[in-house]
Amino acid sequence: METSKMIDLIDQLDSFKRYGKVARVIGLMIESRGPKSSIGELCYIYPGVKMDRRIPAEVVGFKDENILLMPFSPVTEISPGSIVESTSEPMTVKAGPELIGKVLNAFGEPMNMEGLPAGLTPVPSDPPPPNPMERPTIEEPMEVGVRVIDSLLTVGKGQRVGIFAGSGVGKSTLMGMIARNTNADINVIALVGERGREIKEFVDRDLGPRGLRNSIIVAATSDQPALMRLKAAYTATAIAEFFRDKGANVMFMMDSVTRVAMAQREIGLAVGEPPTTKGYTPSVFAILPKLLERTGTNKKGTITSFYTVLVDGDDMNEPIADTVRGILDGHIVLDRQLAHKGQFPAINVNKSISRVMNHIADSEHRKSASRLRELLTAYLEAEDLINIGAYKRGASPDIDLAVQYYPKILRFLKQETDEKITFENSISQLKELIGTGDF
Repeated sequence: METSKMIDLIDQLDSFKRYGKVARVIGLMIESRGPKSSIGELCYIYPGVKMDRRIPAEVVGFKDENILLMPFSPVTEISPGSIVESTSEPMTVKAGPELIGKVLNAFGEPMNMEGLPAGLTPVPSDPPPPNPMERPTIEEPMEVGVRVIDSLLTVGKGQRVGIFAGSGVGKSTLMGMIARNTNADINVIALVGERGREIKEFVDRDLGPRGLRNSIIVAATSDQPALMRLKAAYTATAIAEFFRDKGANVMFMMDSVTRVAMAQREIGLAVGEPPTTKGYTPSVFAILPKLLERTGTNKKGTITSFYTVLVDGDDMNEPIADTVRGILDGHIVLDRQLAHKGQFPAINVNKSISRVMNHIADSEHRKSASRLRELLTAYLEAEDLINIGAYKRGASPDIDLAVQYYPKILRFLKQETDEKITFENSISQLKELIGTGDF
């Protein structure tokens, strides 16, 4: 290295360490007198006199001359006077191909305590979204291996889609199917606010060895502090961005955006933000576009993303669902009634939409998908009359045709969780069904 460059690097080094002291702890928040720091900066709190252990925390606000810190771990050992050290930098994570097949925590560290492998690259956890004028348009379909999505809700490389459902309707199962069956180069999966037992269940059952071989999982359980749950979403997105910048087509999944919003609500209320719609603070609606806009296309690669949204009481118009639906490029609705009827995946085709399908599907594909939707709609509108025997054959040619096709359409919409169907097979089965009435 040239001497001038070395001198420049030395000049940039901060030779001072800045310290402060904990003044008080109020709920989730730690108030400290110093050190000098800025919003988003990573600090370390030393609970013991020996300073042999440290607790990471993030600067989330200020009060008078003091700084407000949110810790990444429980605060049971912190006392007045505990030393606070500033790093003068935001949190970074490390990414690389060596992480494939591993389950990580919010810091990007393996949860099995193995330690990080060598050769990883540090990346910022919260970079700005790509410049909208530098985003290539979405022109190619992305195979997800789920017939109803590939054929009727075709997803493009770099598209962002929401999966909206109540609890227990099959979100995790659908995510596992996509991770196992997609032709993406790599899967990055964020599990935010999950129950502790669900992490291993998802890895072993829903994802399986076949899916894990090509996946990186970032998990934060519901018992962890709000900041850990929030940072898990940022860390997973940063890892996905790393692979996109290497030219990969990344499949990114987050379960769930709702729990990310709840974590930010906890932080916002602790800082002193006023609660607004259903108790969510203004910062919740500020971070969601920033987080969701980070995925998609850039000049080097793509991140095709699926974000699950847990809707309270199956209310599709609750604040988070309404906000996320307005940001994303399409939505898939899982219907509890369809699940009760034994239709899996329980996707309500008539309530779901892909906003880029018309730009990436050929004319015959679009016409076949539209015709299937028309037949399905005609049957569902007359279903009550059909079930009670009030509908007389011949009263409507469209309903007559829909009744004839409905059993075949129902078989088309169903798929076993371990069944893999290629994109080409899904499209050919759709065209054959609409063209001949069978497949």
